[in-house]
Amino acid sequence: MIETVYNLYQGNEKKIEKLVMKENGQYIHMVFPKGEGLPTHMSNAELFMTVLQGTLTLGLNDLNTNKYTLGTMLNIPYQSKMYVRNEDEDILELLVIKIVPEGNEKI
Repeated sequence: MIETVYNLYQGNEKKIEKLVMKENGQYIHMVFPKGEGLPTHMSNAELFMTVLQGTLTLGLNDLNTNKYTLGTMLNIPYQSKMYVRNEDEDILELLVIKIVPEGNEKI
């Protein structure tokens, strides 16, 4: 067997799993119950965020928040101010892929 196997967290408690951490990118699995999320922050990479379960409430660069549901994939630019939250009853599950911006050596 030459592949590496990762088992994603299957519970309902808040969990952020940084499964793959490379200099040029990251693969992160996140689970947020209602009222949980990330602190408001600036993205340190270009992000591809996929909603695997629930509804994501996302605000970028102090603009109005939007809601995204199951199966939505978002591309978030480098150095965007981000508000990431679960404001709904169902568990929110996200898959996030971070890619180093051109000209940067690492995240």
